[in-house]
Amino acid sequence: MIDFDEEILKYQPSLEVEDAEEAIYSNDIPDITELIKGIIGNDRKDK
Repeated sequence: MIDFDEEILKYQPSLEVEDAEEAIYSNDIPDITELIKGIIGNDRKDK
């Protein structure tokens, strides 16, 4: 059975929209299109 008091103690609120947006946009990880463009660009330079 679920112990609601225990679950409430483990609860962590989710980020607000502004905070989540900042966390997402400040992440500097390239997306898949940037990776593919880099691979294609490097392949063309080698030829």
